[in-house]
Amino acid sequence: ADYGRSLQLLQRARRFVDAQGGGMKVKTGIMVGVGEERDEVVDLMRDAAEHGVQVLTIGQYLQPSKRHHPVLRYVEPAEFAELEEIGRELGLGWVESGPLVRSSYHAREQSEARGAQPAADE
Repeated sequence: ADYGRSLQLLQRARRFVDAQGGGMKVKTGIMVGVGEERDEVVDLMRDAAEHGVQVLTIGQYLQPSKRHHPVLRYVEPAEFAELEEIGRELGLGWVESGPLVRSSYHAREQSEARGAQPAADE
């Protein structure tokens, strides 16, 4: 994937959501621990906020098998907490950041916090 193109897509999604009167949120997520520098993560978070992202998840990459890219670093819980705070300071409305966070992590809570109603079959 191309980084600039991904940011453009997120921005287009936000414009679409805004044109529909809100209700939906633009969400993206990243995995850390594969060689990135902290400054790169913060830059990505800033770019995401500037391109309309409202919900961001940050989780620890875990190597699914020996054939996959290895974990290069396990991020400490305190650093995840710092990244969550930085995200809020950057204007991201909802940030989930932790070792086991995935894109669906606390999705129900995220939806309820913004006033969404649960599906009828739940």
